[in-house]
Amino acid sequence: MTLHRLIEQYIGYRHSLGERCHTNGSILRSFGRAIGARTAVKDVRADQVDAFLAGVGPITSTWHVKHGALRGFYIYAVSRGHVVASPLTTVIPKRPPNFVPYIYSRDELRRLLLATDVYQHNRSCVEPTTVRTMILLLYGAGLRLREALALARSDVDLDARLLTIRQTKFYKSRFVPVGPQLCAALACYARRPQSRVPVVGDGAAFFTTRAGATMKRDTVEDIFQRVRECAGIIRSDGARYQPRLHDLRHSFAVHRLTSWYRQGLDVQRLLPQLSVYLGHARLDATSVYLSMTPELLDEASKRFERYAKVEGVRHA
Repeated sequence: MTLHRLIEQYIGYRHSLGERCHTNGSILRSFGRAIGARTAVKDVRADQVDAFLAGVGPITSTWHVKHGALRGFYIYAVSRGHVVASPLTTVIPKRPPNFVPYIYSRDELRRLLLATDVYQHNRSCVEPTTVRTMILLLYGAGLRLREALALARSDVDLDARLLTIRQTKFYKSRFVPVGPQLCAALACYARRPQSRVPVVGDGAAFFTTRAGATMKRDTVEDIFQRVRECAGIIRSDGARYQPRLHDLRHSFAVHRLTSWYRQGLDVQRLLPQLSVYLGHARLDATSVYLSMTPELLDEASKRFERYAKVEGVRHA
């Protein structure tokens, strides 16, 4: 069997299990192109696999992501009798340090919003109000970018202050309530003058370009980097990546947890609610936020100190 055919068969198999298989599917198809789609699966050599994994430059977390995708593929290939053994290396390099998301301060968030009015040097296909509203939404509701871009007008219920997020990561849908200030910003955006070619109907995208077209992820991320640079926000911790649009979601979660600690609320009891709100499949995906910033750790330690003092009095 050819490598191309088995890769597509494997991706179809993962789909049948309810997985989207976007990242792994993309990696495997790239692997097929690099080796040669018409190459027989049994003829793929270990040195070819090693070259694909190594890529160019130093070893990064990408190596491990690609290795994981190929490992699953070759387990499938061996179990179906297409190869006798996997050509993957058994020597696994040390993982690089975990990526640390950037947590925007409230002052930086204000600077980002101000920069949406001045970052453009020439007229863009995307209105400043669109960029501003999207930043407000991603931070104010903790949405993923693809969730915001997929919103239809019918998904934004301004009267009920409720967003419907459909078939997102892990094929899950959820309702996301929003506060009055964010709802007012969304309503203001919805009432803006229509584009030159307005898109009508409940299924029309909520966020559109000036021409009324659906916005593309790469376009939004590129615009955000220009906004960020205009706002003068840069990382100074030696991290590989500059602050990202997705970090607004991380900032939302950390700021919410910090606020709960300061209010003296039971954060452990509220954490599952935050997990559901964010659309996480597992609670541990949300609990990582508990140790993300010194400010949050400081609030947690103060809470524990107060608890320890009370318990000490009880048992004195």
